Amino acid sequence: MTEARTRAERKEQTRQALLDGTLELSSDRGFANVSLREIARSAGLVPTAFYRHFASLDELGLALVNDGIRALRLMLRDARKTSGTSSARQSLEVLSKHMLANPELFRFLYRERFSGSAVVRNAIESELTLIVRELTVDLARVPVTDEWDTDDLEMAADLIVSAMMNAMATYLAASPVDRDDVLARSGKQLRLILVGVTGWRPSRR
Repeated sequence: MTEARTRAERKEQTRQALLDGTLELSSDRGFANVSLREIARSAGLVPTAFYRHFASLDELGLALVNDGIRALRLMLRDARKTSGTSSARQSLEVLSKHMLANPELFRFLYRERFSGSAVVRNAIESELTLIVRELTVDLARVPVTDEWDTDDLEMAADLIVSAMMNAMATYLAASPVDRDDVLARSGKQLRLILVGVTGWRPSRR
């Protein structure tokens, strides 16, 4: 292993330690109430060393948003491969695996969507808007919805994304013994939306 690779690996480990420390520190008081000094200390760094990894606290928060949204985006891509109901539970199971592997990351994503840092909050909303737009484009290619107006397509896309976000929040708040029930109910809700999509007949203006 080269010295350069070892250095890069150490830098990545430290960066991850900063991200993990931020999630832990913000879990009970929100990202906006955590200081740079505290985050640096959680990774065993002096405050000035923080800037070797992130230009600011906002940049660190955006990195966490990107990590969480990426997993959500991949799961939603899987969900929209069909306009039917067969992929609903499978997609939710994929999401649950991501959440169980990174529970604090997804709690951060849901919590910061509604409170705290404006930069992080706006980034989450922007990412979710992009997901809705991406889903809207895909729905326009499905035979059942290919003649819909853009407003109707966006409405259907927004319903699907909102259902996924609500499923995520409910799943994370549930006790381990209740998570299977939450998953089953969320799957039914998503299937209900998808059935509604296939049966919807937009009004012609």
